[in-house]
Amino acid sequence: MDAPARIVDVALNGARTDGEHPRIPRQPAELATAASAAVAAGARVLHLHPCDASGAQTLDAGPCAAAIEAVRAACPGAPISLSTSAAIEPDPARRRELVAEWTVLPDLVTANQGEDGIVELCEALLARGVGIEAGLLAWPDAEAFVASGLAGRCARVLLEPLDAEPDAATRHAARMEDILRRAQIVLEQVHHGEGIASWSVNRRAVERGRAIRTGLEDTTVLPDGRLATDNAELVRVAVALP
Repeated sequence: MDAPARIVDVALNGARTDGEHPRIPRQPAELATAASAAVAAGARVLHLHPCDASGAQTLDAGPCAAAIEAVRAACPGAPISLSTSAAIEPDPARRRELVAEWTVLPDLVTANQGEDGIVELCEALLARGVGIEAGLLAWPDAEAFVASGLAGRCARVLLEPLDAEPDAATRHAARMEDILRRAQIVLEQVHHGEGIASWSVNRRAVERGRAIRTGLEDTTVLPDGRLATDNAELVRVAVALP
């Protein structure tokens, strides 16, 4: 029997690597083209940060709807995840207001559990039928997630240590995974990191049978340090990791 296909998410764009790569997509048509190529390369879930006309990330309803509709048309059936990061809107109340105005809903959102007001935001999105990917950027976020009581209603959990050094990142991912294990949280886990360290986190996750994420939000480089051509090349490499 063939092994099940590896689950690889692609994070098409975002603030962490903004300006570091010439092919980071921002506008709806660019996101649609990048998403289609990533799906063809093996991506299963599409994560994106809608941008306004100037290229700045936004939670405004119009640009979010335009991005979702363009990507959905290009990649029918592929789940779409939007960011709700405080880096886009730091005021928790204003963030809830913006999200409440969304007219076209994504399948999922990533909700970083260490941010102020995140539980209330998750509650509001769950009430509208949007799935929650609980984002854990550090081990205290994992502990906060356990304490929040949200786990039973979330779709999946993202372990995303931001350590720049590969060994530190993999140790951090292991610590977060252990916190979830001890709390008996059995949600699907998606592992990724930042920059070159993302590949070490990915490899550890693959060895443990976990889903992984790559893409130009997380890293602009291949495992050997060379600049990736685009999101699709990152996905192809992630799918082929031994």
